[in-house]
Parts: sequence; C-alpha cells; structure tokens
Amino acid sequence: MPEAPTSSSARQRLRSVSGRHNSLLKDLRGVYAHGALTDDGCYAIEGVRLMEEAIRSGVKFRAVFFSDSATALMDRILQQISHQVDTLLVPAKLFQETVTSESPQGVAALVYRKEASLEDALLAAKPALLLVAAGLQDPGNLGTMLRSAEAFGAGGIVLGEGTVSVYNPKTVRATAGAIFRLPAIAAKLADVIPRLRESGVRLFATSSHKGTPLDQAELTGPAAFFIGNEGAGLPRDLGPQMDEFVAIPQAKPVESLNAGIAASIILYEAARQRRKARTAGATK
Repeated sequence: MPEAPTSSSARQRLRSVSGRHNSLLKDLRGVYAHGALTDDGCYAIEGVRLMEEAIRSGVKFRAVFFSDSATALMDRILQQISHQVDTLLVPAKLFQETVTSESPQGVAALVYRKEASLEDALLAAKPALLLVAAGLQDPGNLGTMLRSAEAFGAGGIVLGEGTVSVYNPKTVRATAGAIFRLPAIAAKLADVIPRLRESGVRLFATSSHKGTPLDQAELTGPAAFFIGNEGAGLPRDLGPQMDEFVAIPQAKPVESLNAGIAASIILYEAARQRRKARTAGATK
C-alpha cells in the first residue's frame, strides 16, 4: 500500500515528546525491558501489521507512539484510532532505543490486555480444546503456539508456572495477532488440572519417542495438551497426572521437535480428526 504524506489535521493530534521521562514512554520502555504488564494492565505492540490486527480485533488502546522518521505511516494509522487515544511523536533515536526490535517500523502502542478465564477457554471450542504451557521459556515458541491454537480451533492457552510471559514483546510479535483474540490464562496448574477433570477434559502430554503415535490417538473429545520446557520437558510431578502420552512419529536421528512446532502438529491432528468426525456425523 503506497504511503501518503501525513496531513496537517493528523499532525494536530500528535503530542511531541523529546525526553525519556514522559510517563507513557517510560511505561512502554518498561514493558520492552521486562516483558510484563504495566500497572494498569497494558502490554506493548509494534509494527504496522500488529497495529492493524489490533484495530480489527477491537483492542482498546492506551497510547500510540510514532517515530518522527515515520511520518508516512501516520495518516494510515491515525485514521483508524479513536481521538481519545493519546498519540505521541518521538525522536527516531529515542523510539528505536525504546522498542529494541531489530528493524522498527516507526509505530508502537500500549494496549489493554483481554481479560479471560479458564471457563472462557473451555467454552470457546466444542468439544473443549486447550494448550497448556508448563514451564515453556522461549517467547517465540509460545507465540507460535498461540498462533497455531487460533488457526486450528483451540479455545485458548493456559500458562503454567515458570512459563515466559505471554506479554513479552517477542511473544506478542510471534502470535501474529492471535493474542488479541485467543484467551491466554496464567494459572497454577495444581488448580487448573482438577477444573479440567471436572469438565471431562482428557489430559495429554507429549513425548519425543514414547507414547501413543499421534495419528493413532483419539483426539476428538475434550482435550488439553501439555507442552513442557524446551530442555527439561514436562515437570516430573505432572507426568503421573496425565491420561495419555502421545508421540509424533519422526526419523530416528531426530531427538525432538521444537516445542512450538510439536504443539502445532498436535493441534493440526486434533483439528483433522474433529473435522472428519463432524463430516461422518453429518452424512449419517
């Protein structure tokens, strides 16, 4: 899409910030530095694609930040943002120091998180289909899991203890917008597991080479897939609580798959089986 010069009316909405001590800029910098929410429940997004995904998804904005070197983007974004949202113009050097991404596009924002509960996630897919991250540490893996969960019809993701924050900027980028729509619930797994059992959800864990081959597992009923730490795998105390371990068939020289890829393959297989079951039911 060709970029047009910024109009004077759009310029009038912008508030110039020249120093590091602006409170909104400090909040943005804090999120990028620590990957945590602000005190009022905001996280950071950056780049045109995520901005427009957030707008389409009805996300509530707290503030939008433009680099003064990205004037051609301003009309495109400002036309889609409420006039009640703070819009700030930041020197290019300060903007780049704040967002820390390798190739910043010149626009970032603080947006309010979507409140969600385990019940929301359980009801979002029928039958229930969830991912549970148990100590996952890589933000790219977690972001991939959210993106695949949305793509393959999961109702949400549960973030157990020791899991990287879903609001880590690298996680947010990797979700490609799924974070705006998919329930993501941070919770103690000791509380989550009994609730899943009460709801009739079968608990599955992944294994590199041991367990039921994925294509032979019955995945059409209510299911939660537990994905463990990239190096250590599933915490030892969780193993005995699982109903079944599933393994993705792979060539012998391969020790294991990336956690995000493994979760994506499992979700695809669950979606395939469910689609086949619905088709069979419809033809009877």
